[in-house]
Amino acid sequence: MKNFVEELRWRGMIHDVMPGTEEYMKQHMTSGYVGIDPTADSLHIGHLVGVMMLKHLQLAGHRPIALVGGATGMIGDPSGKSQERNLLDEATLRKNEEGIKKQLAKFLDFESDADNRALLVNNYDWMKNFTFLEFIRDIGKHITVNYMMAKESVKKRIGADSKSGMSFTEFSYQLVQGYDFLYLYEHENCKLQMGGADQWGNITTGTELIRRKLGHENEAFALTCPLITKADGGKFGKTESGNVWLDPERTSPYEFYQFWLNVSDEDAEKYIKIFTLLSREEIEQLIEEHKKAPHLRLLQKTLAKDITVRVHSEADYQAAVEASQILFGKGTTEMLQKLDERTLLDIFKGVPQPEVSRADFEAGIGLLDFLAGKTGIFKSNGEARRMLKDRAVMINKNRIDENYSLSSNDLLKNRYILVQKGKKNYFLVKIV
Repeated sequence: MKNFVEELRWRGMIHDVMPGTEEYMKQHMTSGYVGIDPTADSLHIGHLVGVMMLKHLQLAGHRPIALVGGATGMIGDPSGKSQERNLLDEATLRKNEEGIKKQLAKFLDFESDADNRALLVNNYDWMKNFTFLEFIRDIGKHITVNYMMAKESVKKRIGADSKSGMSFTEFSYQLVQGYDFLYLYEHENCKLQMGGADQWGNITTGTELIRRKLGHENEAFALTCPLITKADGGKFGKTESGNVWLDPERTSPYEFYQFWLNVSDEDAEKYIKIFTLLSREEIEQLIEEHKKAPHLRLLQKTLAKDITVRVHSEADYQAAVEASQILFGKGTTEMLQKLDERTLLDIFKGVPQPEVSRADFEAGIGLLDFLAGKTGIFKSNGEARRMLKDRAVMINKNRIDENYSLSSNDLLKNRYILVQKGKKNYFLVKIV
């Protein structure tokens, strides 16, 4: 078996690791789990660090368990939060679990006959029949309130600077998560729990519960990765429009690709270790090449390709590259016509989108009237005429002159016309 802990270490994916973890895993095939919050039917890229930890675990010969927190999702984890989250019903949780498993299957082997094939579990399945009295009798008595109060996540929420305080429900979260570890330890021989750095308190409550309930000779381990940040201090995975999702309906493959393509050099050097499976030698070589010609953005392009192909497909990656070329000057009319409406709108999200009535368009509209009067792309017919004479106007990536006649053949998706004025000024005209 490969040295799993060492693999994560050189990739910058270890924040804390319990003493003895590395030594134990060198000698034993180990089952390890990561908890995933099922508040949506899709993962977002904030989940990917945990997923990559499971992937490396499986590649190293160990057995990954993805735990969907159906029960804990009904409570809400106080770690890193300033207030309670909305609670979910069972039908929503099950729908979300299905969506998450489909995405995890792109990273983990759930189907083969290998001893270390991945397992997906939902803690709602073992918590739903647990009565409150049973829980406080069998679990609660093993962990003291003093121990729970000492946790950083609890201190923050009940400290002087907390406006909302902390409900008993949230306070009990670490006990419920601790019980998950105990349950998986007993039923799946799971010896390792992994998560983000903010989960260390919850995870060690689990290892403590295992020792106190089953006896101190029982070995259980903990490993956390750093919380991923951006070089500029901004939150990783957040854009102006919110989370970057793995579901193409929520975040298009083009937007997904663009997110990775536009990370800073410093972040690209960090992310390529965390989010790809490239070897140490390959990554070191890429970093050296990138430093010689940073303007070529080799690290960003490699990172964006690797992760877009894995999450979506090779075809989606190629389409995203073509779409990017359209905006930056190399695209063709054929590329433009191939785009689906969602991607077309994603590409030109920030450009002016003047509207022309369909009645005017179908009645026959003169080119100058279209470019100046109806859309305001040009301030006057004279300005439009001059630029047409200089061949500095394009419609749908075709260079035109003043003799050009507009027709329904110019409509993209039957309702858009892309006008380019000079090299960089785009206008997406909507026929409404």
